[in-house]
Amino acid sequence: PGFAAMVGAAPNKEIAKMIVEDYQKRSLYIFCAANHNGKTLIQQCLDAGMQIGWNTRIVPFGPDISSAVFALGFANRAAMAFGGVKPGDYKTILKYNKDRVFAFVNALGDVGTEWGVAAAGCVNWGFPTIADTPIPEILPTGICTYEHVVAPVAHADMVQKSVEVRGLKVQVANIEIPCAFGPAYEGERVRGADLYAQCGGGKTQCTELVKMADMNAIEDGKVVIVGPDLSGIKEGGTFNLGIFVQVAGREFQEDFEPIMERQIHHLINYIQGIMHIGQRDISWIRISKAAIEKGFTLKDIGVVLHAKFHQDFTKIIDKVQVTLYTNKDDVDKMTATARANYQTRDARVDKMTDEDVETYYSCTLCQSFAPSHVCTVSPERTGLCGAYNWMDCKASFEINPTGPNQPIQKGECLDPKLGQWKGVNDFVYKASRGAVTHYNFYSMVHDPMTTCGCCECIAAMLPACNGVMTVGRDYSGDTPCGMKFTTLAGVMGGGASSPGFVGHSKYNITQGKFLVGDGGLLRMVWMPKQLKEELKDRIVARGKAMGIPDLFDKIADETVGITEEEILPFLQEKGHPALSMESLVG
Repeated sequence: PGFAAMVGAAPNKEIAKMIVEDYQKRSLYIFCAANHNGKTLIQQCLDAGMQIGWNTRIVPFGPDISSAVFALGFANRAAMAFGGVKPGDYKTILKYNKDRVFAFVNALGDVGTEWGVAAAGCVNWGFPTIADTPIPEILPTGICTYEHVVAPVAHADMVQKSVEVRGLKVQVANIEIPCAFGPAYEGERVRGADLYAQCGGGKTQCTELVKMADMNAIEDGKVVIVGPDLSGIKEGGTFNLGIFVQVAGREFQEDFEPIMERQIHHLINYIQGIMHIGQRDISWIRISKAAIEKGFTLKDIGVVLHAKFHQDFTKIIDKVQVTLYTNKDDVDKMTATARANYQTRDARVDKMTDEDVETYYSCTLCQSFAPSHVCTVSPERTGLCGAYNWMDCKASFEINPTGPNQPIQKGECLDPKLGQWKGVNDFVYKASRGAVTHYNFYSMVHDPMTTCGCCECIAAMLPACNGVMTVGRDYSGDTPCGMKFTTLAGVMGGGASSPGFVGHSKYNITQGKFLVGDGGLLRMVWMPKQLKEELKDRIVARGKAMGIPDLFDKIADETVGITEEEILPFLQEKGHPALSMESLVG
């Protein structure tokens, strides 16, 4: 239960109606008492044509400030009726009200001595006062959950500020979009014949970023589209898209940003007729003709994210604002900002090793598309999608203990070279419903980890070069293994363990345990030039650590060749270390 104890009167009936109706929408009772210069809020509501009474949750208590005591009487009865508190047990009643009855005072008008005393009394119940006049504030947290007295607050901000200060959480019951919505549509595919338009997927840029914002800097529920919407796109067309979500909450932490960001994947997939693959700056969204016919617009993505973030993360989120960019320059600018944020997040696990921890974490977010896929994230093996590292999964479990990121006790080490643990095997067997009995963290040759279609990169063996290649989602050309990224993802991205191939993140390429069971980064003989340049500093640093300071210059790219026969002379000329290593095939 919750209520707004409103004393005094608004400047006019229109403002009174605006505030009261907003509280009604949030299913709060409005208890009205006192008057300001002879005017009462109740009379203003009547003048505005509103219905008064318990059935509309607008309850008049009286024109004098003394009648406000009935609101506290209601709170006491709530503690006794719902909390089982015995009459006279004042300490328990006060604590119950602070913790369970979400009430507060709105002082509309000049606050005199009697009003001040009444407000101070409400503070004992844990009910703060939010006023529209400049009275002394009492901000430190103590008796109330957060601030005690906040003033002055503009009438347009009164409801939102009251909800925030009292710690009320927004629950969005209905998601108002033209398409059906729910988990049943998560595995739905949008194939060529059904496609209306798409973004990302190597055709255009599609980037996602979630950032923590100051509580006063954003407006909850606001969805802004900067650039043209879908109406200007012809059937079969493409467009750029940047999804920027700003989140604010008193319990929200910067460490939670990537967890919220990764939710975008399955939440967009919940929309009937919309397909989402990937994450971060390699997302891919396909919109069906059926969705367009029903009236789907890009704004609906923002509506969904706002509603579901509130529904699924009530404890840590108070406000969500979504901005969708469609102009190429804006998307490119946002992408540059996003990549800087991704780099900062990834660096948090730079100094950690797999030996430092006894607990790894699972990720099963992609099982709607790859039912047997179970990603295990360790400090030196980031999630193959690139969106989650070990720290992210740890934070995700803390805020959602029943979610897709579950702790896995490593247990007995069965193979330190290839990276296999009994505890991980047991978890994977259960989570894959018996489809996968075991896999290795550090090998692509011997029972590699399963792969889903959301992976950032896919590595493949090149037997003639005695090495491996990798290709990222954003490279659409041919590769020395004879398959493009899309073909590779289609062949082994369904959740199987495919010896000779493995999905991984970009960041994982330069982590200490990357394919170390097969020889590590020294086996890398080819990668797209764009990916190679993106990781240049890290490849150089990793090469030095492995005793090959010029490793970067020894790795071929598409400018050298796109077949094993074309790149082998280059590798021989450069003296690539893979050529002198033991046979990869065995």
